[in-house]
Amino acid sequence: MSGHSNLPILSADTGLSTYLAEIRKFPILEKEQEYMLAKRWVEHNDSEAAHNLVTSHLRLAAKIAMGYRGYGLPISDVISEANVGLMQAVKRFDPERGFRLATYAMWWIRANVQEYILRSWSLVKMGTTRSQKKLFFNLRKAKQRIGVIDGQLTDQQAERVAENLNVSTADVLSMEQRLSGKDSSLNQRVRQDSEDSTEWQDMLADESTDHASQFADRQESEMRGELLTSAMDVLNEREADIFTNRRLSDEPSTLETLSHKYNVSRERIRQIEEKAYSKIRDRVLELARDRGVVPA
Repeated sequence: MSGHSNLPILSADTGLSTYLAEIRKFPILEKEQEYMLAKRWVEHNDSEAAHNLVTSHLRLAAKIAMGYRGYGLPISDVISEANVGLMQAVKRFDPERGFRLATYAMWWIRANVQEYILRSWSLVKMGTTRSQKKLFFNLRKAKQRIGVIDGQLTDQQAERVAENLNVSTADVLSMEQRLSGKDSSLNQRVRQDSEDSTEWQDMLADESTDHASQFADRQESEMRGELLTSAMDVLNEREADIFTNRRLSDEPSTLETLSHKYNVSRERIRQIEEKAYSKIRDRVLELARDRGVVPA
């Protein structure tokens, strides 16, 4: 895919706003246009077709990258990694599968960005367990769900987050400390020698309407819902009820509530929940791979 060498590049010289304006110049492809370009790439190794597929989705890659701006890493590097994920998606995209490139590419872009962030944060020192990774990428959302937007968690709040994410309170507090340390750089003013109070984080969001990413969000959401519904068949009635109440509810039930409902211990509810989650996760990935929408 050597034809990608002339992609717009985000650097300290160009600046984020210039880069975003540059990539918005590339047209959004209609479904039939996308299909024909993908066929040309797959059947004839047409690098120009691949280039057009990539450039038409640079806005999508940038939008996803913006979602990871809170980890204290240079946004130019995050967007670069997102673009690498996009190119990997284009390289492997099969237009005969019936879904749009944007839906397929979202998986690759997120996977590539997350791998970059995890490498940059030296997970060797942080711990590489599944629960640590889950906590790393979900702590902010968990804090927002209980109304904590800024500031450190109290011990009681940390306990609530720990229960929601099924990790220990000590892990929550440890990760909170690490993330807080990294985030501080984004709150610095862009110009220290000026009265302008603009902070770096204020310059990272692109609020413009992006129909391609809106469509991809909707299509991916529908696909995830369909996959999850199909995967629920692997659970028995009790597992399905506990999984739904603990993982799918806007206000998750506590272990205590479910332990009373089923007349078992809190620990037993936790075990059932974890087993159900593992079964669902494996089945969803199996179904998604069968459909060719996630990296094998």
